[in-house]
Amino acid sequence: MKILGISAGTKNGSNDAMCKEALMGAQELGAEIEFIRVLDLDIKHCTGCVGCVMSLMSGRGNMCVLKDDFQWLLDKMLDADGIVVSAPIFEKGTAGIIRTITDRFGPRMDRGNNIIATKIAEATGGTAPDPRILKDKVISFMGVGGSDWGTRVQCDHAMLALTPMWKVIDNEKFQWSKKIIVEDEKIAIAHQIGKNIAEAAKDFEQAEYKGETGVCPHCHSRNFYLSNDSTHAICCLCGIEGDIVIKDGKTSFEFPEEQLGHAHDTLPGKFIHGDDIKRNEGELMEIKKTQDYKDRVDKYKQFIQPTMPQR
Repeated sequence: MKILGISAGTKNGSNDAMCKEALMGAQELGAEIEFIRVLDLDIKHCTGCVGCVMSLMSGRGNMCVLKDDFQWLLDKMLDADGIVVSAPIFEKGTAGIIRTITDRFGPRMDRGNNIIATKIAEATGGTAPDPRILKDKVISFMGVGGSDWGTRVQCDHAMLALTPMWKVIDNEKFQWSKKIIVEDEKIAIAHQIGKNIAEAAKDFEQAEYKGETGVCPHCHSRNFYLSNDSTHAICCLCGIEGDIVIKDGKTSFEFPEEQLGHAHDTLPGKFIHGDDIKRNEGELMEIKKTQDYKDRVDKYKQFIQPTMPQR
C-alpha cells in the first residue's frame, strides 16, 4: 500500500508540515509513503487545445501536447493507492497550482472518457488509455489558511477528485492557521487524516467519507448556484439539481433520486456529459467549414494583435 503526499505550499512551510504529519499517520499503519512539493515542478497551464480528447476518441491512447513535469506527477499519482493533498487557501479557494493540475486532469482523466476510449481502442486495434486511470483510488485534502476566508476551498479540492471518480475520504479546512505547526489539536487532525487514508486504501469497497457532513447529501458540498426566484439550486460540485430546504433551523438539500444519474461524479452522469460534448463538438466542426465562420475568425484576427513584452 502506497500513500503519496502532495504539498502545494512553500518549502518547509505549513503545508509541507501538515502533509508530512498525515504521512506519518499513514506510515504508522504500514503504508509506504512518498512526498512531493508541486512548486518544485514545471507544470504548465492547460491551453484547452482538446488534443487529449482527440487522441482518446480516435484510439490513440491518452496524450497531452504539453511537455513538462505533469506526466511525471501523474504517474506518481496513478501508482499510489491513496493521496493526501495539502494546499494553501488563496482568495477563499485553493492555490492556483492545484487548479492547474485539476485543469490538466480535465477530459484526459475523466473516467467516462477513458472507458469509452478503451472500447474504441479495442474495436479498432488502437492504443488503449493507461489502465491505471480506471483504478479505484482514495484521496484526502487539507486547506490551510491564515484567516476565515475559505468558503470555496473544499469545493475546489473535491473538483480534483471529480474527474477520475476518486473517493474523497477527508476534506478539511484549517482557518486562522498561520501558527498551525505549533497547534497540537490541528496537527492531530492531520495525523488522523493520514490514518484514515491508509485504512481506506486497504479496503476501497468499505472506504467512506470521514469529514464533516456537508449540505449536499451526495458529495458533501456546501457551495450551490442559487435561483433568483425560488429555492431551486444546483450543487456546484456534483451538479445535482434540487431545492434548498430549511427544517427545524437546519439547511438541507433535497433532490429527486433520478438526479443521481446526472451527477458529474457518477458514470451515468459522465456518459451524458460525454454525449453532450460529442454533439457540440460535431456541430462546431460543421460550422467551421462555413465561410461565415471563417470570415468572423479573420475579422477578429485582423482587428488587433496581442501586446507582448519586450524580450
